[in-house]
Amino acid sequence: MKDIESSCRIALVQAEPVLFDKKASLAKALQWIEKAASQKPNLIVFPELFIPGYPIGMHFGFSIGKRTEAGREDWKRYYDASVVAGEAEFQALANAAKKADAYISLGFSERDAVSGTLYNSNVIFEPDGTYKVHRKLKPTGTERVVWGDANQGYFPVTETPWGPIGSLICWESYMPLARVALYQKGITIYISPNTNDNPEWQSTIQHIAIEGKCYFINADMIVRKDSYPSDLREAEAIRQLPEIVCRGGSCITDPYGHYVTQPVWDEETILYADLDMNLPAACKMEHDAVGHYARPDVLELIVNEK
Repeated sequence: MKDIESSCRIALVQAEPVLFDKKASLAKALQWIEKAASQKPNLIVFPELFIPGYPIGMHFGFSIGKRTEAGREDWKRYYDASVVAGEAEFQALANAAKKADAYISLGFSERDAVSGTLYNSNVIFEPDGTYKVHRKLKPTGTERVVWGDANQGYFPVTETPWGPIGSLICWESYMPLARVALYQKGITIYISPNTNDNPEWQSTIQHIAIEGKCYFINADMIVRKDSYPSDLREAEAIRQLPEIVCRGGSCITDPYGHYVTQPVWDEETILYADLDMNLPAACKMEHDAVGHYARPDVLELIVNEK
């Protein structure tokens, strides 16, 4: 590992997006960035699909071999609220990163600039406004009726003074080879924008932090049933949802698998922490999954990023 700075201050935003509303979700993100910036963080992290929200519980009229026009209307509405990388929303976020002098990680529904496909994506902005986009490799379950498989941006990492930073979105972290692809790039901070408020996920994030000897940033969101637009066509499915659809559980775990910040449930907040960046290297004394604790003569991962 190259020499890195010894401390990274992080602001982890657990907040509720404005569902199906690109403009309002962006405005809310900018408000949270401004609020977090008052504490002078080096890195500000948002959840999965913060723009324009994660439509939990909806099915957009899909069933096996069938679909409905009402579902198509809701999907087109979500499509219209999705973001084309590099356009006005990105410019606003890039300007916010410059103003905050911070790296910013944010999940968004990406609308391809050429095709009609959406992607579940995450962007990391640098303090100079440049950015890298990661598209989710394999949407989970019925997410596949909304977002396509990544066709680019598989494992980008952002070089920072605290080492390489990368992200895997939600259940991508259950893909062992995807994790190794990031470990092979030497990441010290593993960002996970997600919508996992189940208790088993907490065991997962502790395991990955230990396995990768990195900090695991668990960026979850709050979603309430009354936040869904009242005029969506898929009203019956929404009526069946609990009052709090996603409870959050955001937290930060160190390379030992210990909580730096405990999981926070059922509220919008910002978690601040000063990460000891000596740990990712120090913890590799006895276990380095892609170094001295690997057997490249027996096991090899080939990653096709073209």
